[in-house]
Amino acid sequence: MQATEITRRTTAERRRDILARLSSERDMWVSTAHLDHGPHQVPLWFLWDGQAVWMCTSVNSATARNVHTEPRIRLALPDAFDVVLLQGEAKCYPSREVPNDAADAFTGKFGWDPRTEESPFLYLRVTPQTVRAWRGVPELRGRVVMRDGAWLG
Repeated sequence: MQATEITRRTTAERRRDILARLSSERDMWVSTAHLDHGPHQVPLWFLWDGQAVWMCTSVNSATARNVHTEPRIRLALPDAFDVVLLQGEAKCYPSREVPNDAADAFTGKFGWDPRTEESPFLYLRVTPQTVRAWRGVPELRGRVVMRDGAWLG
C-alpha cells in the first residue's frame, strides 16, 4: 500500500465532489434499523435527482419493513478513503404511486423498470438532512458539509 498526500479540501470543494459522485455513481450502502432486530445494511442502486436520493427495493424486504416503522436512514457511498455519508428520512412510494419523472429517470439510468415487475417494489426517496465527507484524517475536522438540509460553506 502506498501512502498518498492528502490535500485538505474546502467545504465548497467537498460539496462539488459529493455532487459529482452522487451524479455518477451507481451503488450506495443503505442502513436501516428495526427496534427488535437491530441494524440492517444492504447495497442498492441509486439515482440522485439533484435534491434527493431515489432507490428501489422489494416491498417484502427488511429495508422496506424497517423504513415503514423507522424512516430515519443512513446512506454511504462505497469508498472507505473518499467517505460520503448522508442521513435523512425515507419517504416511501409504492411503484404505482411513484412520480413518473423519478421512476423514468431510475429506469433510464439502470435499464430496469421496477414498475413492470410481477412482484411489487417500493421506491424510497431520501432528502439528505446531514452530509459528512472526508478523505483521511486531515479532513476529519470540517467533515459536516450539510446540516439541517442546508449546505455549509
